[in-house]
Amino acid sequence: MIILPKPVIKFLEKFRKNHFQIYIVGGAVRNLLLNKGVTNWDFTTDATPEQILKLFKDAFYNNTYGTVSIPVGDLIFEVTPFRKEGEYKDFRHPEKITWAKTVEEDLSRRDFTINAMAYDGKKIVDPYKGQEDLKNKLIKAVGDPDKRFNEDSLRLIRAIRFASQLGFFIDEKTRVSIEKNSELITKISWERIRDEFLKILGSDHPSEGLLFLKNTGLLTFILPEVDICFTIPQKSPKRHHVYDVGTHLVMSLKHCPSKDAVTRFATLIHDTGKAQTFRRDDKTGLITFYNHEVVGKKLAEQIADRFKLSNKEKDKLVKLVEFHQFTVSEIQTDKAVRRFIRNVGKEYLNDIVDLRFGDRIGSGARPTSWRFDLFRKRLEKVQKQPFQIKDLKINGNDVMKVLKIKPGPKVGEVLKKIFDKVVEKKLKNEREILLKEIKHLK
Repeated sequence: MIILPKPVIKFLEKFRKNHFQIYIVGGAVRNLLLNKGVTNWDFTTDATPEQILKLFKDAFYNNTYGTVSIPVGDLIFEVTPFRKEGEYKDFRHPEKITWAKTVEEDLSRRDFTINAMAYDGKKIVDPYKGQEDLKNKLIKAVGDPDKRFNEDSLRLIRAIRFASQLGFFIDEKTRVSIEKNSELITKISWERIRDEFLKILGSDHPSEGLLFLKNTGLLTFILPEVDICFTIPQKSPKRHHVYDVGTHLVMSLKHCPSKDAVTRFATLIHDTGKAQTFRRDDKTGLITFYNHEVVGKKLAEQIADRFKLSNKEKDKLVKLVEFHQFTVSEIQTDKAVRRFIRNVGKEYLNDIVDLRFGDRIGSGARPTSWRFDLFRKRLEKVQKQPFQIKDLKINGNDVMKVLKIKPGPKVGEVLKKIFDKVVEKKLKNEREILLKEIKHLK
């Protein structure tokens, strides 16, 4: 039984009272049937945009697709008249939009059967058996999949995004069509590809999504740096790896505990530098990847630029890849741990630890490691120690007040001397102790 929120019920009733048909459509119907939350409420109706505007004073309409946006409380309801679409010439948008007469006509233009259902608050209109595909956990194109993917080639990766978000399979005919038409993804802007790809990484089944991308050929065009890694072996004498590099990357992604899409992205690409640094000794058979993290950093920068990541996202992606090969040892000094934290940045520490955890398990290692657990504790301990002068319990104003001096180089010199003593554990980072120390540095 579908239970609708009261604002939605009232919204539907307003259309019906004015003798218009009105249906909830798309992902909202899908999520209602799956008992999932609905964040975007989309509707379709036999009313024209002009008629909708007359019903709602706060409505606004400024697009070429007939969609009217209506504020309802804190939400925006989007209503589009039943429509038919003309020829697609740019593999993304129809050249022409015309109004349709029935909801069935409107549903025929949609991407997948699970998104091609309509609900009027009483009955579900389901001409393509979307409910059956929901039950069977299938992503299936509406009608001819070749036609659907040539109309809007973003649907190629959207199919995989839905599969990884919902934990579904892809219908065989649809999967074959994705593989056949995979090169069409190059017709789509990187901004749109990025948005779908990050949703795959942020889903409940990111590693399955990556394997879908690999097996359908889409990965070749989206992330060739990862795709080539499936041809790079790692198993050799004195090496702990049991997988090729590509499989290792996917397994690392699978076991990365972070839910953050950029951290998962870094986990996926952290060893891509190995494709260029692969060497095998002809005599011993030993495989090496010297400086792969240096090459990996450059690749991460290129990937971030191609995917149009924000400066903040790029900084995070690159740093996690650059420093993923950190040493985990019980004999590390506090100074070495501080240097590591300074290089990575405090804000990314949990992320790089999550990446490393995925990296370990993705290599076939055991889930637990006393060295790894010890390193986590060392990070916590060392972070409580001052790292920068600004972390001291005193500041420049204190120095000027105690020494009765004006702003100048002397203030910084005093703070630096005190900071060094705290780092060397000659002084405790306690305010009263540091204030007394200032007096000794006249």
